[in-house]
Amino acid sequence: MANATVIILALLMASSAFVTMTVKAQDDEIGPHGFTHEQDGSSVPLPAGVTPDVSYETICYVSFRPNPIGVGQPMLVNMWMQPPISVLRYFAQGYKVTFTKPDGTTDVVGPLDSYRGDTTAWFEYTVDQVGTWQIKLDFLGAYYPPGNTTFATSFGGAGEFINQTLNAPLGVYYKPSHDGPYNFTAQTDLALSWPPSPLPTDYWTRPASFENREWWPILGNYPATGTVGGGPTWPADTNTYMSNYNFIPYVQAPNSAHIVWKQARADGGLIGGNLGQLSFTNAGSSFSIIYNGRAYGTQSKPGTGTTAVTYWQCYDLRTGQLLWERPLATGESAPNLLSYTTRTVSAVPGDTASARNHGVDLMFVGGGRLLKYDAWTGAVKLNISISPLTTGTFYANSESAPLFLTVQSLGSGANVQYRLINWTIIGTPAYPDIINRRLGVISNISWPFSNLGTIDYESMIAVDTAGITPSSTQVAYGQIIRAANLITGQLLWNITTDTTTGLGGFFSGSTRIADHGKFAVRENDGRWHCFDIYSGKELWVGELSSWPWGTFGIYGVESAYGLLYYPQYDGVVAWNWSTGKIAWRYSYIAPYPYETVYEDSLYPFYDSIVRIADGKIYTSNTEHTASQPATRGWKLHCINATSGEGIWNITGSMAAGPVADGYLTANNRNDGFLYVFGKGKSATTVTASPKATANGDTVVIEGTVLDQSPAQPGTPCVSKDSMATQMEYLHMQLPIDGVGHNVQMTGVPVTLTALGSDGSVTDIGTVTTNPYYGTFSKAWTPTKEDTYTITASFNGDDSYGTSSAATAASVGPAAETPETPGTPVIPDYTWTIIGTGIAIIIAFAIAVILLRKR
Repeated sequence: MANATVIILALLMASSAFVTMTVKAQDDEIGPHGFTHEQDGSSVPLPAGVTPDVSYETICYVSFRPNPIGVGQPMLVNMWMQPPISVLRYFAQGYKVTFTKPDGTTDVVGPLDSYRGDTTAWFEYTVDQVGTWQIKLDFLGAYYPPGNTTFATSFGGAGEFINQTLNAPLGVYYKPSHDGPYNFTAQTDLALSWPPSPLPTDYWTRPASFENREWWPILGNYPATGTVGGGPTWPADTNTYMSNYNFIPYVQAPNSAHIVWKQARADGGLIGGNLGQLSFTNAGSSFSIIYNGRAYGTQSKPGTGTTAVTYWQCYDLRTGQLLWERPLATGESAPNLLSYTTRTVSAVPGDTASARNHGVDLMFVGGGRLLKYDAWTGAVKLNISISPLTTGTFYANSESAPLFLTVQSLGSGANVQYRLINWTIIGTPAYPDIINRRLGVISNISWPFSNLGTIDYESMIAVDTAGITPSSTQVAYGQIIRAANLITGQLLWNITTDTTTGLGGFFSGSTRIADHGKFAVRENDGRWHCFDIYSGKELWVGELSSWPWGTFGIYGVESAYGLLYYPQYDGVVAWNWSTGKIAWRYSYIAPYPYETVYEDSLYPFYDSIVRIADGKIYTSNTEHTASQPATRGWKLHCINATSGEGIWNITGSMAAGPVADGYLTANNRNDGFLYVFGKGKSATTVTASPKATANGDTVVIEGTVLDQSPAQPGTPCVSKDSMATQMEYLHMQLPIDGVGHNVQMTGVPVTLTALGSDGSVTDIGTVTTNPYYGTFSKAWTPTKEDTYTITASFNGDDSYGTSSAATAASVGPAAETPETPGTPVIPDYTWTIIGTGIAIIIAFAIAVILLRKR
């Protein structure tokens, strides 16, 4: 399908705030540009008694979202059709959509016109009843009489209009078809939209994340002038690997969203001010090579006047330290290849140690020259002409030199012939050193194609394709597929796909893929078709992954682990190379349905920049032509390559870059930063209080476990499950409890141990750090006297390396228990007192008697 299809559809669908389209049938006589229907490319109903010269079967598709939806809310309905039509044509009143309400009544929208060229149409519909609804699409058929179509288009560039003419000698009829009916649910509760982000009250920095759309009133710039024009810029993916595809074997890749370091590479983020909610989307420059723990790439810096200077740079992959940089000379290109040489050649007179033919070289081939660079210093080691060739495809290493393939054209017009040159760099017999190297031709054979085609290097067979375009359509409705042997140049087979329905054409040549002795391509029916690369026999037609968005393709495909991988509008899908069966499908559901135009609240994976390494796939949510305000919630995803299970994701539409040594580089189109993901250093501390205590008393053990990565040194280490939330909070201005304010982060486990002076080990226990402060604590009561070494150990995880710390605590004897004094015995004087009293009484009585006797 033409690029215009996806561009127009994406522009219309990707915004979260839609303007209801007014459906207006075109006048029967005069089209919108002042032409008759035949002149402006619109279809007409098939006239009675007319037999079309050509008739095509059709497949129409309808998509709707959200589901479920709240009563009173608008539903977005999209529709399109296969096979494609010329960019100068459209369906006039071709679509009709019927809604069946819960009470059994129906509501019909249409007939609707399609957009020109891509067969799409859309509208918004507001539901008004609770319950189960149905939706059905009918394509009513369309006839294009023979004749010339002239239409003023803006394809001339720079906004000017030019006239294009379609010469159509045949009358063509597209037969009716339908899709559905499909059920959806209307409910009382509204389908929630993205929650608002309050204005910041704490310290914040630029670039402002466009997830915080409501920040635009405070983001004015001085002077407040100018407008934004043009579209997003995308970095060229210049990485070339020994695999045909972006599968990087023999490396580790990150299992966590932990950011090790980052660097600003381009303007990005929400603009604000008089530009409202518009934002810059620019990924900036990326790395092209990772070798021996160093990352190589280019970056533009200010020059003089209007000229920027391109610097070639080398960074430490783990720390982000710039090791060296140098400006590229005029006409010089930075390397994008790694060349391995295993044979060491002795030095010759005039040779230097650095110039000997061994080790690893960074290399560039193009512009009629081959250059090799020293990986340590960036110095040019070799610069030779490969004339009459201009470039070559690097496909393997020999013992001492890289191997290339180039198709060369000889002659012109009807006399043109093609030669396949297999070449390398060789030394002269007298001086087999790299200073005296030159181009050496290994083989030179006749070749049936004007290009290399799609190669399976396991079988050494290349496949070429050419479209078959009926004169009535200007669109390829079928394909010629042919294969040739790379060693002999022999044409092995030549087949033609079905052209009778228009569904045998390829969706795009970018979906051609060859691996495991097979060739596969995505055709207009939305399915993968696989052929035996030796015979051309069709082996299988793949399962449809989903309906309808699984039929709407993107431009890119990968292969690894016996699976064919394809990112598409409603997820990432893997097909088994042997059977054509779907191995798995990965989808990512938007947290709020009005942030995506796709049904089931799915985010699109329109990203041909995919990296596969260490059993994992790295890709991101993005669109063909992203809308403004930018869609919120897009992520970089890490997916298990064999099971399709999600491993981690993090906010940002990031173009995954080179991966090695357990680190992934990715350029964020949202904020212009280059991020490096992988394992970082951690630091653990521990103290014991009191330092000296008596046996039986309690010791409080405290400490921290902190991240020491350059991106966020001194911040708390958190669990893998909390990593994305932590990184988004630290680097992307998102809430520490998540966008929905419903996330509780967790810390990391710390093992506490007491080592006695006699070598005995006491397990104090395992504690979990506080995720917001990085602290931990535990009370411990020793059971014997000793001087202990108390250790705190964090064993590391997918995000951090291990770290530990130790402190000491002395446990002395228990304090002597003082003697408890005896209870004094108080004499009992009761009878003494009584006796004394009696004696006194007796004495007093005697005295009285004696006085009376006197």
